[in-house]
Amino acid sequence: MAARLDDGEDDLAEAHEINVTPFIDVMLVLLIIFMVAAPLATVDVAVELPKSTAQATPRPDKPIFLTVKADHTLALGNDTVAADGLGAALDQASHGDKSTRIFLRADKTVPYEDLMGAMDRLRAAGYLKVGLVALEQGGAH
Repeated sequence: MAARLDDGEDDLAEAHEINVTPFIDVMLVLLIIFMVAAPLATVDVAVELPKSTAQATPRPDKPIFLTVKADHTLALGNDTVAADGLGAALDQASHGDKSTRIFLRADKTVPYEDLMGAMDRLRAAGYLKVGLVALEQGGAH
């Protein structure tokens, strides 16, 4: 049997403990959301990038990648695009903003001439801000 000893005071006692269960529930939901969304945020075009020792720059929220694949075809994001339709595809991806930086990636087997051809197409379409993408190299050789 339990008995309660009451001294007659009506003061409310302060609770000194924080209930962390709702916090943990919210964090688990956020973890699941990020686990599902992270694979969707990457570009899935397979390309072997050359290595570079240059300092990495911060990545924008929604980068636009133009890829020159090993078979010399172009891909804008994940979609293959014809060379003559590149300007229209870039305008659609950048919402017509010609000052958008375009990140140019090329397979390491692609000749320099084809890379320059892709850069010429970007310039002809009016996109002058071009960033070249490479893998970071572990140490300077």
